[in-house]
Amino acid sequence: MIKLYDYWRSSASYRVRIALGLANLEWETEIVNLLDGDHKSDTHLARNPQGLVPALEIDGLMMTQSVAVIEYLDETRSLGLLPQAPADRATVRALAFAVAMEIHPVCNLNVVKFAVSQSNENIETKQWMQHFITKGLVALENMLDGSKYCFGETVTLADICLMPQLYNAERWGVDLTEMPKIRAVSAELAKLPAFDQAHPDQSPH
Repeated sequence: MIKLYDYWRSSASYRVRIALGLANLEWETEIVNLLDGDHKSDTHLARNPQGLVPALEIDGLMMTQSVAVIEYLDETRSLGLLPQAPADRATVRALAFAVAMEIHPVCNLNVVKFAVSQSNENIETKQWMQHFITKGLVALENMLDGSKYCFGETVTLADICLMPQLYNAERWGVDLTEMPKIRAVSAELAKLPAFDQAHPDQSPH
């Protein structure tokens, strides 16, 4: 049985839920409640020494880091999330990393809480989130070519990274009015069962 150690609002966990859905896999969920500090427990640190979610138990392995997990699922379940041509693969990875490695880390709640505390609360969490999410999504908007999805006519790693970030953008009141390409991609992805069923509102918490 595949087991996902998950937290409903975690962007990284959300990505892996989408990928598992695209692979038509069934899995068991064990909630690691970040608010209760479950991720700091010895039990969870044995799964993931970074103390992060998700962790995925699959094929006799315990896997961590969402992008690595998704690429493993892509390679072992033939999901087609990365194009064949090296240049196209690099483009998709650049789009995915623009979210997963630029926006996501700086908007991690641990980072934001530290920044707020060190500023003597001159920085507000919402202000921080809106600034960095907007900045990152504006850049991504300019990287997109207006295709049905982030790259071409099929779902890629970039789309899997985008959708959870848009959930965060909505949560923090980011204005997407000037991002028509992103909004169009989001509308298409929302039609797909794997994306709909992975949404935090559909997840146990």
